[in-house]
Amino acid sequence: MFRRFLLAILLPAVMISSASAAEKISVACNPTWPPMELLDDNKQIVGFDVDMIHAICKEVGLEAEFRNVAWDGIFAGVAAGSYDLVASGVTITPERQRAFLFTKPYYDVTQIVLLPKGKTAASFADLEGKTVSVQTGTTAESYCLENEYTISGFAANNDAQMALVNGNVDAWVVDNLTAKQMCEGDDSVKILDEFMTEEPYAFAFTFGSEDLVEAINYIL
Repeated sequence: MFRRFLLAILLPAVMISSASAAEKISVACNPTWPPMELLDDNKQIVGFDVDMIHAICKEVGLEAEFRNVAWDGIFAGVAAGSYDLVASGVTITPERQRAFLFTKPYYDVTQIVLLPKGKTAASFADLEGKTVSVQTGTTAESYCLENEYTISGFAANNDAQMALVNGNVDAWVVDNLTAKQMCEGDDSVKILDEFMTEEPYAFAFTFGSEDLVEAINYIL
C-alpha cells in the first residue's frame, strides 16, 4: 500500500518528463544477450529484461516499445534522445555513471572465460599472448584492454562466440548468464573456473529522468 501511495505521487511527474502523450517509453536493447534479451522465432524481442520492463510499466501506467539497437551505438542513441532508456544487461560503471542515470541494481553477474574443449588454461595468466574475442563496447572489452589482453572485437555477441567455435580466437570473454545460455548443449567449449569480474546490472536513463528512475526503484 505504501509503495502504491508513493507511485501515485510520483506518476504525474513521470508522465510529464519521461513519456510521450501516448504514455509510451522507448526502450533500446541489443537482443544478442540471452537470457536478458534475444530474438524469438518470430524475430520479436524477448527475455528477462523485456519481461521486467513490461511488468514495471504496468505498475506505473506506461507502455514500453522495444527497439533493436546495435550495442556500439546504444548509449549514444539514448544520449541523443532517440530512446528513453537502455534495458540490455547494462553494467554500472563509473564512466557510465558520469554520463547516465542508473536505477538501483537488479541482478549481479560475473565475467567468465570460455575456451575450446581440450585447451588447457588454469588461470588468466595462461591467456598471455592469446587472442580473446569480446563484444565491442562491453565491460568485457574494457577489462581485457585494461589488463593488456590481445582482443578481437565484434559488434554482435553471436559473432564473438562463433570466432571461438571456428578457432579464430583462443578464448571468449562474456557474462556468465549469457555464456551458459548460448553454449547450452555445446560440448565443444568449456568455462574457466576463475571469473574475471563481478558486475551489477541496472537500467540506464539520461539525466532529467529522476522521477521515473525513482518510481522504478520503488518497484525493484
